[in-house]
Amino acid sequence: MTGQTTPRRQAVHRLLDGLSTGGDVRVVTGEPGCGRTAFLEYAAGSFRAGPVWRVRADPGRAAPPLSGLHTLLRTAGRTARGTGDGTAGETLFDVLRAAAGASPLLVCVDDAHLWDAASRAALGHAAARVRATGVRAGLLLTVPGHRPVDRELAALPVLRLGPLAPGDAARVVDDVTGGAVDPGVREELVTAAEGNPALLLALIHRLSPAQLAGRRALPRPLADGEALAKVAGGCLTDVPPDRAGLLLTAAAAVRATGEPDADADLVRRAAGAGAPRPLPEALVLAEGRLRFRSALLGRAVYAGAPPERRRAAHRALAACLTGTGADGVLALLHRSWTVTGPAPALAAELAAAAALAPPGLRCRALTRAAELTADEAERAHRRTAAAEQALLAGRPPEALRLLDAARGRPAPASVRGGAELLRGAVLLADGPVDDARESFLLAAGLLAGADHEAAGTAILGAADAAWAAGDPTSCLQVLATPATHTPVAGVPVVGGAGRVVVGGTPGGAEAGRGVLGGGTPGAGGGGAAVGGDAEGAVPLSGLLRDHRDGMRAVLLGRFDRAAGPLRRVVERGLSGDGPEPLLRSASAALMLGDPTAARRAGARALAAARTLGCAALEPRALEYLAYAELRVGRHQLARTHAEEGLRTASRTGQRNTAAHHHAVLALAASIEGEREIVAEHVAAALRTARRHGLAQAATLAQWAAARSDLGAGRPREAADRLGPLVRPGVRRGHFAVWMLAVPCFVEATALAGRPEDAAAVVEDFALWAACGADPQAPAQLLRCRALLAAPDAAGPLYLRALERHEETAGDFERARTELLYGKWLRRRRRLREARNRLGEALMGFERCGAHLWAQQAAAESRAGGAAPGRPGAGELSRLTPQQLRIARRVAEGATNREVALSLSVSTRTVDYHLRNIFATLGVRSRVELVRLVEQPEKTGAQP
Repeated sequence: MTGQTTPRRQAVHRLLDGLSTGGDVRVVTGEPGCGRTAFLEYAAGSFRAGPVWRVRADPGRAAPPLSGLHTLLRTAGRTARGTGDGTAGETLFDVLRAAAGASPLLVCVDDAHLWDAASRAALGHAAARVRATGVRAGLLLTVPGHRPVDRELAALPVLRLGPLAPGDAARVVDDVTGGAVDPGVREELVTAAEGNPALLLALIHRLSPAQLAGRRALPRPLADGEALAKVAGGCLTDVPPDRAGLLLTAAAAVRATGEPDADADLVRRAAGAGAPRPLPEALVLAEGRLRFRSALLGRAVYAGAPPERRRAAHRALAACLTGTGADGVLALLHRSWTVTGPAPALAAELAAAAALAPPGLRCRALTRAAELTADEAERAHRRTAAAEQALLAGRPPEALRLLDAARGRPAPASVRGGAELLRGAVLLADGPVDDARESFLLAAGLLAGADHEAAGTAILGAADAAWAAGDPTSCLQVLATPATHTPVAGVPVVGGAGRVVVGGTPGGAEAGRGVLGGGTPGAGGGGAAVGGDAEGAVPLSGLLRDHRDGMRAVLLGRFDRAAGPLRRVVERGLSGDGPEPLLRSASAALMLGDPTAARRAGARALAAARTLGCAALEPRALEYLAYAELRVGRHQLARTHAEEGLRTASRTGQRNTAAHHHAVLALAASIEGEREIVAEHVAAALRTARRHGLAQAATLAQWAAARSDLGAGRPREAADRLGPLVRPGVRRGHFAVWMLAVPCFVEATALAGRPEDAAAVVEDFALWAACGADPQAPAQLLRCRALLAAPDAAGPLYLRALERHEETAGDFERARTELLYGKWLRRRRRLREARNRLGEALMGFERCGAHLWAQQAAAESRAGGAAPGRPGAGELSRLTPQQLRIARRVAEGATNREVALSLSVSTRTVDYHLRNIFATLGVRSRVELVRLVEQPEKTGAQP
């Protein structure tokens, strides 16, 4: 059914699955048009375990108290007895308990708010009893979300139907139109509907086939007052006239801020409300801020008001705002909505004041200034500037719409070049990277004669895009100018499946995506550009030039020449507080193999981005932090950063960045042995990587899947998965990442009895280890040589590998070497030494949470005659690390959805693990699980 997307289906199935062990109750709510009735219909149609009772209040029929209950009771063949609400509630509970005796029962009550108060009270009482006693009955009650939940039902748990995600909304558009919709029109429909299913359908039906196909212009605004009234107008019929002015003023104030709320005192003063009075049900007051319970209702209030009343509300708000900064910008915005037609002086004043505002408000001010501007070139310039702020505020679709509007007008080459530079940045974060490269190259051509710094920045962006696509040849071609054709002496240019090991790192060049130096969003610090000192080259600032020179040397395999420039980038970035130089610093530090500096720069960049309100930079900073922690073996810290980074990337519309965070999460989970989690994040990373050409994210995700196979004792599958990625050929993985997977491949082939498959790639890996960019690589190389050595020659290599591990942090890699050495010793009957090594491996794996690897070490130790392991910390020691995390969060009172959000996995995965937790621990309810989790923690036994 339309609107029943994956999250909503999951919510239904979680409730229905829980009825096998006990009862559950949810008050389903949401803004007008969110699909509450459709949600109930889907739940009723999906339930197969027992009977379904459907009850709907009939507001058109004058009914005595409890008539709604009588309808329900007649369904069960019973009649309510007694007159009190509690008695009626108990009678209803008895009916539900009896009906659920043989099989689970589902009761769907639509529009429960339309019932009389006595019926609601009885229903609330019965629902509370179902929850408390565990009767196998499920109750779904719908109420509107634009008003408070009635007090009779307020104590029951609420399930709020949120807006559809953009991807889900786009699929709805395709389903309804049969795919006969232009991609740009689809994007506008999704944006205008803001995730509301009913509004989305209303907008689709408003358009003609020619408009849907993009052959005719769309109406403006797309979501006008009539369309909004169809969805939400019925919610405004009971608003008292003396409160309507307050609603309109609040809607006008929210429109200016672009936030969900506005200053309550300002709204009251502008509306002439005087002393505080009870608010209309549609509004809620919290911490001095007013917001609509339903954002859609606020839009309907504003769009449905006569133009003169809207202008009067803005005029009143402008008169109440004084001062500079954000208040000054808001005052000018309100003034701008009191005029019609061009207003060049006001537009100039608004654009100038916008410089003092944070990105979101600055975008709104510049967009409005562009609308008031008569000169076409100046209008395009202001739209481009607004797009830059939209990108910084984490709204890429809005940035693209503004750039499209700027592109369609005549403008100087410098303005068009700036727009293409921004377009490349948006696509690099959230689009096909080949398209991003072409936008950057176009920008470089347009800007070459007017702005050398911006042109060089565009070339950096094009190189970043080629890097992201895993195309070193294109990367070097982008950098080639008459001044830079000659390669570094004696080093061939990397091409195709060339044998020169290119020194990148996860999060290195590609992770330089995003906002460029000088405040211009673009590709970012990881790329390379043409030489800045030779004749004919594009001149760049010192920071960009050093990053360019260092990256070009890395691409050419000259790590000796890369170190100096990249070290200067690190130092310059850390000497200031700007988020963009700090991100470049983190990128350069990762390429240098200095994770400590990378973590420091990434953490400072994250703090700076948050302070400045640059939401688009946060996921990138978290990406650097996650990769830096991975590099030193702190996988759980990497997981923490990546979980937060994934949330911020998803919130700011950066699917490419989100794909990298999924890859990090897959890598971390592959160490902890959570195969379901690995598979989920691998699939998510590959979905975006394949659609947008992200070779680096794809390689990392596939490596994670192979390492998961290896941890589960499936070396043949791991070797088969990794072979194409690491061996020379057209299918080899990303040129800067494949060598990181070589140690896994060598181990997998050796354990699978095919060591000859890995001999050639070890020599390639030796070149990588010699460059010094990966502190773990020298020890890993010795371990690889031990695995491939003659049976009696491996011992000294293992010992040398362990000595090199002492020079680096990280338990996991050392424990893997100890495990392999212990296996080698046991097979030579050196059992005492083997037990010592396997014991060290077991301790190392336990310290880093590598559950399946620890099981391997314990099994090898037992095979060598060791006594059974020490007792665990109670029953919880039988859980995997991920299961333990879920159990503790559930014990803290988190819902399955809240657990899923905190761990960046699907709710279905949480459901799966929770069933396994119950089975492993022998518990039947969350209450028993809470007791079991709390008991060892109270006694100090921390598993």
